[in-house]
Amino acid sequence: MTDNQLLRLPLFVKLPLSLLSIGIIIVFAHTAQHLLVPILIALLIAILLNPLYHFISNKLFVPRILAIFITVLIFISLFLGILFFISWQISGVVQDSEKIILNLSIHHDNLRFWLRDTIGFSLKDQSLYFESTLGNTLNGENQIMGSTLSFFSTSIFNAVLIPIYVFLILLYQDLFTKFLFKMVKNKSHHILEDILRNVNIILKSYILGLLIQMFIVAILTSAGMFVLGVEYAILIGVITALLNLIPYIGIMMAITIALLAALINSSEISVMFGVVALYALVQFIDNNILVPRIVGNKVKINALASIVGVITGGAIAGVAGMFLAIPFLAIIKVIFDRIEAMSPWGYLIGDDQNRDYSWPILQIEKIIAKTGAVKLLKPLPKDNL
Repeated sequence: MTDNQLLRLPLFVKLPLSLLSIGIIIVFAHTAQHLLVPILIALLIAILLNPLYHFISNKLFVPRILAIFITVLIFISLFLGILFFISWQISGVVQDSEKIILNLSIHHDNLRFWLRDTIGFSLKDQSLYFESTLGNTLNGENQIMGSTLSFFSTSIFNAVLIPIYVFLILLYQDLFTKFLFKMVKNKSHHILEDILRNVNIILKSYILGLLIQMFIVAILTSAGMFVLGVEYAILIGVITALLNLIPYIGIMMAITIALLAALINSSEISVMFGVVALYALVQFIDNNILVPRIVGNKVKINALASIVGVITGGAIAGVAGMFLAIPFLAIIKVIFDRIEAMSPWGYLIGDDQNRDYSWPILQIEKIIAKTGAVKLLKPLPKDNL
């Protein structure tokens, strides 16, 4: 079926076909998630590292394969450096285990007395409920341990695979490009060139914007936690910045971790209000300054499509799917916008809203000028006074 024939199909035929295709893609992605996720993550990393590879190869005159190896080695060194820093910070938490256990016991006792005095839940009933809940948890201990071991084994396996995939993607990038051009008719090569160029620009800008956003969020959060007197402020700031990579959901996880950190470091519950206020301030700065100026102008995806994409990505591939949702929605939009039959779908997930946040009352002079009422405000001639 040609593009023109597809365009001439009635809506009640095109819409079910489109939805069926989307469903098949989602089922396939969920089934093949263990294969696709490391490849897609490696693709994003390769796009980000491509300028560094070209600099080492072209400017420093390093042989191609050696240049790719050095590029991947730099990435691995940075990644291991972040892991070492987080591990070093966590070791400090372990050393304070006695203080943490003491503070947790104080909060536990305060909670039990509050439940007794507020809703009449006696200490004896609380103990019975806790014992039954603990018993149910222990019954599912084997399942929990199995899921944990499976998660860590998959993570380690992917951590080994991703650098290999990055190396191979950089090595065979010309091969992949030629393959795409061979798949497309000659008359559509200019469209493919435009798609590849825009995808490269958008993803590179988006990833760089995320890195800048992460750095600023980490600084703001660490400084705020330090002012509040919460220990491990730098660790909490780094974790917040990393979780902030997961749109919408990551920040809720970060707030939970920060509140737990505040509780285990202090016997006073009032510090929690300071943590909530800090995260509200950081999120206000992030959503209204950092995202629109650094990240938001790179990817034109509306909020509804972003939320649906993140939830769908999480259902398909968990946390990794949530992280991959936004950049690959951007790729889909670039492709849809340049294919006539799919352009309505590209418009649907796009964002063409007016970004003028100025208050209408502050534009009173423009309103008066447009309505002609400005003439009524002019002073009368002296002769008429």
